[in-house]
Formats: sequence, C-alpha cells, structure tokens
Amino acid sequence: MAAKRFFNDAESDQDQPNEKRKRPRPSFASVIGEVVLVNSMQSLFSSLEPLLRRVVSEEVDHCLRRCSLRPMTRSPSMRIQALEPSSVQLVFAKKLSLPIFTASKISDEDNNPIQIQIVDKTNNSNGAQIIASDLPNPIKVEIVVLDGDFPTGGRDDWTTEEFESNILRERTGKRPLLTGDVNVTVRDGLTAIGEIEFTDNSSWIRSRKFRLGARVAPGTSAYQGSRIREAITDAFVVKDHRGELYKKHHPPTLEDEVWRLEKIGKEGAFHKKLASENIHTVQDFLKLFVVDRSKLRKILGVGMSEKMWEVTVKHARTCVLGNKMFIYRSAHFALFLNPICQVLKAIVNGQVFPTRDLSNINRTYIENLVREAYANWNSLEMVDAVLNETALLTQVEQYPNHHAGAMSRSAFDQNGHLGLAAADHQ
Repeated sequence: MAAKRFFNDAESDQDQPNEKRKRPRPSFASVIGEVVLVNSMQSLFSSLEPLLRRVVSEEVDHCLRRCSLRPMTRSPSMRIQALEPSSVQLVFAKKLSLPIFTASKISDEDNNPIQIQIVDKTNNSNGAQIIASDLPNPIKVEIVVLDGDFPTGGRDDWTTEEFESNILRERTGKRPLLTGDVNVTVRDGLTAIGEIEFTDNSSWIRSRKFRLGARVAPGTSAYQGSRIREAITDAFVVKDHRGELYKKHHPPTLEDEVWRLEKIGKEGAFHKKLASENIHTVQDFLKLFVVDRSKLRKILGVGMSEKMWEVTVKHARTCVLGNKMFIYRSAHFALFLNPICQVLKAIVNGQVFPTRDLSNINRTYIENLVREAYANWNSLEMVDAVLNETALLTQVEQYPNHHAGAMSRSAFDQNGHLGLAAADHQ
C-alpha cells in the first residue's frame, strides 16, 4: 500500500510541470494594451512634473520670504511684538487718477506722481496724519498689485501673511504685471514713485479689479522692531490701452472732438449727425447750444432721450473756456463774446453795456447780433481777455472796423463772466 501511494505521488509530481506548461500564453492584444497603459502613465507623470516643480518652488519662496521677515535671532518677546497691531504704516497720499489703462503712466488724482508716506498714528492727536520723519534709516518699499477683493469686508487689520497671499503675479507667458519704478526708498517719511504702468488688464481675475499695494521690501529691517503696516489703494479697473482711444475727457476742452462728450460715441449715429451739420468739436457743440439749442436738439433727434441729452449737456458745461475773447463789430456796435458765443459786453453807439446792464438793451436786437456773430465766426477778431474795459473801449474807438489777430496772452477768470448762464435765457 505504501509503495502504491509512493507511485501515485511520483506520478502526480510529474504531472504538475506539464500543467504549468499548458497555461495559455498572453495574447498580442493584451501585450499592446499593457504597453499603451505604461506609456500613458509615463506621459501623465511627465506633464505633471513641471506643475509640481512650480508649486514646490512657489511654496519654498513663500517660506523663505516669511523667514526673511522674521529673523531667527529675534527674541520670543520681539516676535510677539511684531505680530501686534502697529501704529506705523505706509499710506498713499492721494487717490489714483481714473480710469487706468495698460501701457499708460499711473498718477494721482492731481495727475502728479504717486506719493507714499509713512505715518505714525500714535501722533495723530488732532485728526491729521503725521509723517513719521524720525525714522533712523531709509526704508525700502516695494509696489505690488493686489486682488481688488482684498481685504474682505473692508477690514484694515490684515496680517502680513494675508497681504502677501493676495499679491497678484502676471499670467503665464505674460510680462510682469506692473513695470517701472516698483522699488523706491522712503527718506524722511515720504517718497514719490516714478513711472509705473500695467501690462495687462484686470478682466482675468474674479473681482475684475486691482489694487496697488505698498509694503516694506522683504529683508528690510523693521521700524524699532515693529511691523510697518502695508498701504493699499481703492480698487479699480484696468482697461486695455486701445480703450483709451475712445475715452471721454473730464473735463473736455474746446478743441476736443465732439464724441469725447458723454453719450456721443465715436463714429456713432449722433457723431455722424453732428458732423453733417459741421459740428466737429466741443466748442462747436456749445456755440450752437448757446445760439439755438432747439436746433441742436433737433439735429440729435429722438434717438437721444431727454436723460441722455441732459447728461451730454452737463458734461459739455464742464468745459474749460480759456482766456480768449471774440469781437464782432461794425461802425455802430461792438459785441464781445466768449469762446462759446456768450455775450460778455456790448458797445452800442459808443455806450458801454457790461454784462449786468445787457437787459437794458432790446433783447431781440442783441440776439440777432449774436446769431450774426455765430454765422460769421471765422471772421471775428480774437484777442486775449486781458485788457480792462477802458482799454477795450479805446481800441474800439480807434479801430472800429479792425479785425486784427490776437493780442498779448495772459490769464482770464472766466468765472467772473456769464459762463453758461446766458444760454439758459436763449
């Protein structure tokens, strides 16, 4: 029995290799599938590698900046002090001039270079911010671009980490978002930024708005061991430079093309209607408004609603009139007009009628003279409004039919005369 079991076991052992040899071989399709899978995984890893490298690099840079802001040699008490709210802070002296376009210089609301100040709120006893001019050393300041949504809820107690996390960088493949003098040095508590400009618009972020921020440059020593809090501007939109070609001017000038006025688009229907009536500039618009506003309104037509009309006229009224005076004269009268055909003074049969006395003259007579002057505008005598009434009267008496060019240039206070009030009585 034992021999028989041995024989059977031996026979069984001999059969096992045969069973292994009889296992089916992998098909050609399965081999190809495995190769494709391996190649796909390798391609995926290759595409992820640059992304992972960039993320790691950014995190390392972020950690290094944090370490540079908090030196390891600082005592625990100093570290706690740096985290406490600081009374010393950077501020932008004035608001920015808006709108802002790419490739255009950024300036303050007075069109001057942006100024940054360092103020100490502890010295703010009378409500006025005092420039911290007692800083022991010059402070290096970096100008950065922030997300327009920062800080959330209008807070003004953000931390350095929150400020840094909202700094915006350029889009992939683009130039640095802000170029120019982005690094400045504050001496005696203030400095002016040179030329800086945006290279990209703000439409690609969720808020669609940017802010400018100013912070002490990383690695710069703190002020007496305390943090100098960062400055931020109001949020604003940055438009592409090509939009500036269609920008409205505030205030407009007399020489501006008429489409610079609100509600009149360049090459639009209103622009074409005005051009067909030889109204090409803001001055042309205002002259006709003074002389015959109903005609001007009719030219623009029913397509311009009353609300649009009011907006356009209101914008035009802000025009700076300058210091020119135009004289329409004949043997018996001389009419003195400002650049938009409003009467400043009249001399009729040798009698002078200043603005306040024009009501003593027959109204229809004056209106007819104004219309004649408007129709012959290019032949009027233009002078700088510097001469007093006596000098002008002398000139009229000596040269009653004289149509000479402009006299010496000087300032003229247009607010001392009729302005646009005369138009309201036309």
